[in-house]
Amino acid sequence: MCGIAGKVNRAPERPVDPELIRAMTRAIAHRGPDDEGFYVAGRVGLGMRRLSIIDLAGGHQPIANEDGSIRIVFNGEIYNYREIRKTLEAKGHRFATQSDTEVIVHLYEEKGVEALHDLRGMFAFALWDAPRERLFLARDRVGKKPLCYAPIGGGLAFGSEIKALLVDPSIQREVDPEALDLYLSFQFVPAPRTMFQGIFKLPPGHYLLWERGEATVTPYWRPPDGTSDLSMDEAQDRLLALLTEAVDLRLVSDVPIGAFLSGGLDSATVVGLMSRLRSEPVRTFSIGFAEDAYNELPFARRAADAFKTAHREFTVRPNVVEILPQLVRQYDEPFADKSAIPTFYLCREAAKDVKVALSGDGGDEAFAGYSKYAAAERSYLRERLTGWAEDRWGPRLLRALWTGEGGRLAHAARRKLFRALCPVAPSLYYTEFFDGRMKRAILNPEMYVRLGRAGLDQLLALWEGARGRSSSALDQMLRIDFAWYLPGDLLVKMDLASMAHGLEVRSPFLDHRLLEFAFSLPPCYKVAGSETKLLLKRVAARFVPEDIVARRKMGFGLPLKEWFRSELRDVVRGVLLRPDAAANRWFHRPGVERLVDAHLSGRENHAFRLWALIVFHLWHQRFIEGEERLQGLGS
Repeated sequence: MCGIAGKVNRAPERPVDPELIRAMTRAIAHRGPDDEGFYVAGRVGLGMRRLSIIDLAGGHQPIANEDGSIRIVFNGEIYNYREIRKTLEAKGHRFATQSDTEVIVHLYEEKGVEALHDLRGMFAFALWDAPRERLFLARDRVGKKPLCYAPIGGGLAFGSEIKALLVDPSIQREVDPEALDLYLSFQFVPAPRTMFQGIFKLPPGHYLLWERGEATVTPYWRPPDGTSDLSMDEAQDRLLALLTEAVDLRLVSDVPIGAFLSGGLDSATVVGLMSRLRSEPVRTFSIGFAEDAYNELPFARRAADAFKTAHREFTVRPNVVEILPQLVRQYDEPFADKSAIPTFYLCREAAKDVKVALSGDGGDEAFAGYSKYAAAERSYLRERLTGWAEDRWGPRLLRALWTGEGGRLAHAARRKLFRALCPVAPSLYYTEFFDGRMKRAILNPEMYVRLGRAGLDQLLALWEGARGRSSSALDQMLRIDFAWYLPGDLLVKMDLASMAHGLEVRSPFLDHRLLEFAFSLPPCYKVAGSETKLLLKRVAARFVPEDIVARRKMGFGLPLKEWFRSELRDVVRGVLLRPDAAANRWFHRPGVERLVDAHLSGRENHAFRLWALIVFHLWHQRFIEGEERLQGLGS
């Protein structure tokens, strides 16, 4: 696991500054505290910081082929590298290390960009092919490992995190208005945009080729179409085999390994399989809070006892004033999922004992774990109306909701109709954040007109793509969340929180072969009435305690509503209503004041919205204005 960065200039006579590459990698040193490496030759420079997991002594990067004409910097793990290596050695390739990174170099020699289809794992890498004068960037199918880039005058800069790119003085720090629009709607900025104009995320399952000044981005994988014809019993056996294999592959490590254990179904399933596959007790880690409504420690303890793990748990009272600057600095762009706070604490504590941890991420999106999925499948109108009403009115309603057309009553009516006509509405339209009408109320009118409709167009394309591949509302919703929410929110949250502490997190549920199987299942294998995760629960029931299998899903949240009205009251006002804040140029102060007063008075709950605005203001201070000491936190 590493952090990578680099740059290529269009003009061969314009060399890359080695000190720039060193500075870019220093900016992401937390991702790789164990080692560093560089390759700078003429117009290209590659750099990396390494977190040593496999081949501790011999895995130094960049790694080259036999004649040095191809070099790579790599972030991630390739779980099937040993099998690939045997095949390549049989074809005459000579290896200098025992690392999984070197396998990619020789596989590329054999297959070019088609090598991606053979890789099983999580990865982001940059490969320089000197004979072709080609830079090859690629990101894993699901988006576990991040990779961003910035076109610069025909050249290209790239890095695992945006902060590596911001070291380059040729990259400007300007807010992308359309990214702000997306952020206010969804609490994150989905690929390919970032909050910085001119900096982009390489989407999951895509690769980028830069050759002689031209960059092209191409998809290479997506969840497959088709429906499995396996019986329920056969599907259970197949799922158990795939899950066991996925967990087993992720136990390969030359350093201590553990697991996150929340007491929910997904993490308990992973830990249960780990305990089956390992002779020694599994090291497990859980985090809880003093407030009972947010505390899962008793359930995690129940699972730990059942699997006889070496269990550690932590009860924390997050110091939001202390941790917010750390989160803003680590996440590079505004990221308002409040569960980033407990995730950050959990990773910090686990990293004291292990370098690798397995998690249950992806189980909900693969096997339909949210209640909204059950609601989609039993939608009354969906079953009784023809597709004509949805085709005709769905996009119009979404457009009106996005842009905030009409008055309050009209907006509420449109929202209800949209949800009735379109079972996928909860995956397309997050009403707990800012809808179109609210954006109009809080944004500076001059700024509002600059937002455009790129976010709306992206949503409509995503929706149409999902509908074109399935007639099932459940399957459409899963595809939208898999392409949108999972890589844009959940995986960003975990990667940046874990790598801030030099911890690698592996997710068996995100194994692409397991996912391909999951997407082939008919809806009735995932949801039955109000019951979600039907198939996964039946498999887990073979070895997970019954009370854990049966318990309702509990979110990984924080009592922000109460905190904002008590100990964080001054933070809310200090950050959002500071008259000299540069971020105020984006906002209409009276609208923000009404939002703040409505929440602090107890009339309405705007905790999610206030959190998103606070995060944006602090991010703007840190990254746009360049202030190290964030104002308004009382520190």
